[in-house]
Amino acid sequence: MCGIVGIVGRRSVSQRLLEALKRLEYRGYDSAGLATISEGTLVRCRAQGKLVNLEMRMREQPLNGIIGIGHTRWATHGAPTERNAHPHMVDGIAVVHNGIIENFAELKAALEETGANFETDTDSEVVAHLLAKYRREGMNSREAMYEMLKRLRGAFCLAILLQDDPSTIMAARNGPPLAIGRGDGEMFIGSDPITLAPFTNEVTYLIDGDWAIVGNTDVSIFDARGNAVTRPRCTSTASADRVTKGHYSHFMEKEIHEQPDVIGRALARYVDSSSDLVAPLSTGIDFAKVASLMISACGTAYLAGLVGKYWFERYARLPVEIDVASEFRYREIPLSPHAAALFISQSGETADTLASLRYCKGHGLKVGAVVNTSESTIAREADTIFPILAGPEIGVASTKAFTCQLTVLAALALAAGKARGTLTADQERQLVKRLIDMPSIVREVLQNIQSQIQLLSRELSESPHVLFIGRGTSFPLAMEGALKLKEISYIHAEGYAAGELKHGPIALVDKNVPVIIIAPYDQVFEKTVSNMQEVAARGGQIILITDERGAASSKLETMHTIVLPHVDEIVAPIIFALPLQLIAYHVAVFKGTDIDQPRNLAKSVTVE
Repeated sequence: MCGIVGIVGRRSVSQRLLEALKRLEYRGYDSAGLATISEGTLVRCRAQGKLVNLEMRMREQPLNGIIGIGHTRWATHGAPTERNAHPHMVDGIAVVHNGIIENFAELKAALEETGANFETDTDSEVVAHLLAKYRREGMNSREAMYEMLKRLRGAFCLAILLQDDPSTIMAARNGPPLAIGRGDGEMFIGSDPITLAPFTNEVTYLIDGDWAIVGNTDVSIFDARGNAVTRPRCTSTASADRVTKGHYSHFMEKEIHEQPDVIGRALARYVDSSSDLVAPLSTGIDFAKVASLMISACGTAYLAGLVGKYWFERYARLPVEIDVASEFRYREIPLSPHAAALFISQSGETADTLASLRYCKGHGLKVGAVVNTSESTIAREADTIFPILAGPEIGVASTKAFTCQLTVLAALALAAGKARGTLTADQERQLVKRLIDMPSIVREVLQNIQSQIQLLSRELSESPHVLFIGRGTSFPLAMEGALKLKEISYIHAEGYAAGELKHGPIALVDKNVPVIIIAPYDQVFEKTVSNMQEVAARGGQIILITDERGAASSKLETMHTIVLPHVDEIVAPIIFALPLQLIAYHVAVFKGTDIDQPRNLAKSVTVE
């Protein structure tokens, strides 16, 4: 979501701040701004919309100074306008904020009673006014920061410039991530390690409740009680190279076509291709001793977890309970000490997923993290991590991270089955062979279905509503297909269990509603065909996604039939995800939407 960067430097910082913000564009934002201290005066530049608008403003209004902070905003309170853009400035104080101040209305009312005049509609402005109030009362910057933080409730990370202290940035973390980087006579702060990568690979991660005073050669860190603390220095592996689209039109398109390679990379971590066996896992979770498994995640990661539930229960005979993290964290679920938990997050910073992880750890469960960023907060707080190794994913709508999550979950399910004795050695080898063959099948499918997907996508782009249905592991795929379509094309789409069609959704079916049916030739194929017949009887436009055996067995007339290779059931969800991604992508192309940064969405959701 919002992005923060700061530099306490030895030379001009404005262009470097701008370049750092460009590395955060993938997170999603609707306005941006910078503030520096130039010749003893605090100055700022803000713009609504894309960073190119801020860049143009800065050509007209250059910002000098060797210290500064920058921000990309994803609106929560107040419309995405220049007036509401960060930094907010009050009485020589500039503030940028990521998160939500939950008690801002109470604080704002109290401050207005003392004469404070608010210029924006944001929750963030109360931070600047509180600091200004305490400074007027005679507190120094450290005292004011400490008192201000005690008044805030919610999730936030902050970076603050003081006009009368042009050599330091004050920073704080309570929820969203914040890292401090060390350079040669310069210090940096960023809400994402990728922001700091061009400047340094030596970073310190603040933990919740920490706040810091950052100079150009060192940093003082304090805990929530104001006590000085030491946090470890780490070596970041984030690449300093900016990720480019190459010859592709969009990052999403590029990331779809990277899937054969990244799936192969993930497999190499979890299976041994020389023996066709699951690779030994160095893990804090002993699947042989686990009585049940909790899985929690949000969005696409949750849908990957739903597929994983089928695999763990089938191959490891391990009962799985799965929840959307935003529900899990408030259910007050009784947890068995014999359970373990998996948390899935592309960014490793998803606020609800992190809170759910902490709930389980607080109740004594062993927790694992299926993440793409091994330096993320979820990864650092889990007992064990299972990297998906997808590489940077810039497009907001997840594609390669989803299939890598599925790949890792499939391998973990087999590892659990092996540990629990529910798979024979021969079964293990056969299933691992199917996984090892998968990257070449993914490459073949992406090459062969492009033209057909483009043809049907042109027709779908004219539809206001689309239904997706499937059974078994194809049910979560139906929800994923609908999610992808609505995310980037803004078409209303819903995914349902095919068996639930007659319990309500069939009322929506008529000749104007396309129904995308995901039906690999598996043990429930005939049941899904029965649901197809129900759609056909009501004039629905059927788009059938099946395999060679399914196409040969189904005799119903369809609007389009996409035929994929017949594969084993452990591989099918990954292969069948591909046409769903391509449909969403090409429909969005025909509609002309902002595919990589769709409206109102953010890549990393660090607030509730």
